[in-house]
Amino acid sequence: MSTTLITRIGSLVTNDPGVGDGSPLGLLRDAAVVVEGERIAWVGPADRAPDADQVFDAQGRAGLPGFVDSHSHLVFAGDRTEEFAARMSGRPYAAGGIRTTVAATRAATDPELEANLVRYLGEALRQGTTTFETKSGYGLTVADEERALRIAARHTDEVTYLGAHVVAPEYADDPAAYVALVTGPMLDACAPHARWVDVFCERGAFDADQARAVLTAGAARGLVPRVHANQLGHGPGVQLAVETGAASADHCTYLSEADVAALAAGDTVATLLPGAEFSTRAEWPDARRLWDAGVTVALSTDCNPGSSFTSSVPFCIALAVRDMGLTPGEAVWAATAGGARALRREDVGRIAPGAYADLLLLDAPSHVHLAYRPGVPLVSQVWRRGARKV
Repeated sequence: MSTTLITRIGSLVTNDPGVGDGSPLGLLRDAAVVVEGERIAWVGPADRAPDADQVFDAQGRAGLPGFVDSHSHLVFAGDRTEEFAARMSGRPYAAGGIRTTVAATRAATDPELEANLVRYLGEALRQGTTTFETKSGYGLTVADEERALRIAARHTDEVTYLGAHVVAPEYADDPAAYVALVTGPMLDACAPHARWVDVFCERGAFDADQARAVLTAGAARGLVPRVHANQLGHGPGVQLAVETGAASADHCTYLSEADVAALAAGDTVATLLPGAEFSTRAEWPDARRLWDAGVTVALSTDCNPGSSFTSSVPFCIALAVRDMGLTPGEAVWAATAGGARALRREDVGRIAPGAYADLLLLDAPSHVHLAYRPGVPLVSQVWRRGARKV
């Protein structure tokens, strides 16, 4: 395999506390990275770098791991422009808007859905996202959920079955029958294409008993739980996530002391999605409270057409710093290593020998500029699995 030396990196975030400044970021100055095939072979000071077949001069730019976007909804059709405009005029956000996207998604062809997915993946890659998770949830029939996951699985290993997004309109008067569908024939069709099972445990969606049934059935088919939890108000979602051993509880906007304590004591990652709060004018999650309590925090986009139509992790980093109490370094860690933990991955989200060679360079001297210069397209080069993509 050929090797590439990326050298003269002014400031490199490795997320390896054993190198550099010894912090969780493992910040290394005047650094270099050697890539061999899809993996990182060496990391260290530029003046000690080994020879390689090719050399790329970073010219003092900051480097960091590729972003790990551990929560998105990218298999859909249509948009909800009018709903967004109405919210900006004062109408509150509610889970029921999902049904608008369901109608458009059901009407779309497979090629249309896949083209839309590829479009947003390209957007995300140009902004530094090298690993992403995405969900079904906009079909809500056996055939439409299965095809969403089948399409997604052609582009990522991190595929989530979310038949329990909301109750399908055909079952509005019989939610128990819909839960039976989600945990029976729909699960049978979808499980072969997915790694994860998710449920929207929220008012207007599924209560604790219904959500537990969905997660238990998914786990019995080998899918690992995730939970949309505590977005619209205090509720049972976080406690259910910890109880079921979920990899992540996502949103975590409204938390009790008991919720924070449960997250701190368990292995469930709190995935925060500031794009949703920005788009719905909701209360910001208190990331500082979670971080100080010892909870593992991830940052993700929640890219979807209704409540967070952004594919930009840098934008979410800036929001987390400005409005959620994280430092720039903590926000970058949450968007890289934190996202990897939410996906139970050790081969992404860090720059260390053996990890995938997923990294990016900024047109800036420090990762701090991601929050310091919000809205500026700072990502200048992106490598994914050793191949330069941007």
